[in-house]
Amino acid sequence: MTARPANAHQARLLRLLRDRGPNSRAQLGDQVDLSRSKLAVEIDRLLETGLVVADGLAASRGGRRSHNIRLAPALRFLGVDIGATSVDVAVTNAELEILGHLNQPMDVRDGPVAVFEQVLSMAAKLKASGLAERFDGAGIGVPGPVRFPEGVPVAPPIMPGWDGFPVREALSQELGCPVMVDNDVNLMAMGEQHAGVARTVNDFLCVKIGTGIGCGIVVGGTVYRGTTGSAGDIGHIQVEPDGRACACGNRGCLEAHFSGAALARDAEAAAAAGQSAELATRLEAAGRLTAVDVAAAAAAGDSCALDLIREGGNRTGQVIAGLVSFFNPGLVVIGGGVTGLGHNLLAAIRTQVYRQSLPLATGNLPIVLGELGPTAGVIGAARLISDHLFSPA
Repeated sequence: MTARPANAHQARLLRLLRDRGPNSRAQLGDQVDLSRSKLAVEIDRLLETGLVVADGLAASRGGRRSHNIRLAPALRFLGVDIGATSVDVAVTNAELEILGHLNQPMDVRDGPVAVFEQVLSMAAKLKASGLAERFDGAGIGVPGPVRFPEGVPVAPPIMPGWDGFPVREALSQELGCPVMVDNDVNLMAMGEQHAGVARTVNDFLCVKIGTGIGCGIVVGGTVYRGTTGSAGDIGHIQVEPDGRACACGNRGCLEAHFSGAALARDAEAAAAAGQSAELATRLEAAGRLTAVDVAAAAAAGDSCALDLIREGGNRTGQVIAGLVSFFNPGLVVIGGGVTGLGHNLLAAIRTQVYRQSLPLATGNLPIVLGELGPTAGVIGAARLISDHLFSPA
């Protein structure tokens, strides 16, 4: 994609077509602050660029029927969501509908070169299936802080070898298209905002509980990243003075006491100590336990697994309660791999937040599981690059 909108009016029109689908000229005119003649000029200029196309006749509103306008159907975005232990890669159209999606196990500790070889292989496989002749842009999420203007990870605790790696520059050269990079939980928040549970909310928190724990902060409809890209790094808020050692070098961090890795470790310890026959059986069969095993044991009524989930939910709720009192969001979304623990986890988090935060902040505060699951990150990644491309050059 070589064309970019020439001004803010064109950018606004492109984003409306992305978020709301094909619209008639009259309907677009109802949503932008432009005279009919100025709107016609901007739409005609967008048609000339090839970013939008005429798409059939619109319903009559009296008088001559106009054409619907839609984003060019050939536009393709690549969304990449790199987690600690797996990677999701998807192709979307311009309206951010997923056309193809691949998920594969991956260890982010293998370093950026090995991880991106896998990402490029997955992208090539999607392209070879006929979903895209080329990519017009790509959004990339990584599980650590990102210096957003440069697209570079900064001192990520669970990503050895990634500090300062030029992700945006390297992948832009390999893919032959513009690339934007952000923290994975920010992209999850953007995905839920675009197509999930946060569609109608402008101020919300999106907490991702996986191998690590992070929080996307959306203010006035826009992700807040902080001065150095580390906003929302709540996994390293202390919940236990002199508690467990954390990968960040401190002790007692939330992430050290409750995350996918911490939960698996605690479950294995409980199984070895004879506290749960269900977990012990699963450990003997597989040689290791994961959050999925804990969820299954809890679903079977195992009291030890339920206690582990409740304890983790209480600690997480303790941190979220502080965030709610400080930020006063309209919604809290819980996502990530550990949400397989479901409503037992959600109930524990809600209990702590509603108990610790003032009624003024929690009286009308929904705390809910995300709707999109593993696709939230790739939709958010496509949203990220489209936001960039649908901005004036």
